[in-house]
Amino acid sequence: MLPLASAFVEGHAAGMAAVTVAYERQGDGEPLVLLHGVGDDRRVWGAVAPLITGRETIAMDLPGFGQSPDLDPAVPRDLDAAVAWMGALFAALGVERPHVAGHSLGGLIALRLAQAGRVRSVTALAPAGFWNGAERRYAYAVLALARQSAACKAALRAGRTSRLFSGDIRDVPVTIAWGTRDPLLPPWQAARAKAMIPGARLVPLPGCGHVPMADAPELVARVLRDASRGAPAGTDRTGRTGRTDRTDRTDRTPAG
Repeated sequence: MLPLASAFVEGHAAGMAAVTVAYERQGDGEPLVLLHGVGDDRRVWGAVAPLITGRETIAMDLPGFGQSPDLDPAVPRDLDAAVAWMGALFAALGVERPHVAGHSLGGLIALRLAQAGRVRSVTALAPAGFWNGAERRYAYAVLALARQSAACKAALRAGRTSRLFSGDIRDVPVTIAWGTRDPLLPPWQAARAKAMIPGARLVPLPGCGHVPMADAPELVARVLRDASRGAPAGTDRTGRTGRTDRTDRTDRTPAG
């Protein structure tokens, strides 16, 4: 796990109250921002970040998670606002169009940042939002069993919007990686993401559940490193998630 955050940064987006987050920087090279999912914090990248050579990683605690204070009540809890305050945080950190990798909710935010042209490349690990109604209800039911912070509950309420992602991403390299044994957001959702983003590269993460950073940190580090270099990231160059997705469709056991 990463050590406790030793730094905070404050972003000022136009028309919004300031947003402050805790973060940890390490390594050298082009900046790669790491965004976690609901219920996690930046420590979820702890085993991965040191393995991403040639990149300066910036692992953030999203507002209300980890050591970051929650959003000011006046700041909207929607993805358009998140893109705006993330852009302000990038500016405050002195990084212009960084590479961004995100997991689950963080993956969805990363894809929306790419749509807005605020990133150099994007890697989304099991991004949220590509579910159907039944799959969303199942994921929410599983998450409801876990202890939830106020920020987590607020994020889940905001996620009830019918369309969290629409349209394509152009002029930004996109990699979408998915654990082949993800029981929370099943891997066949990757095909829906590919349908919306035809230019995306799909990368299966064999044997991984919903949190591949814990299951296979070396594999995830390689995918992030290669994707941010524009190289083939992983074993699947065909744009298909493979036979494993269909085989694992019956696996509904929540990840630990």
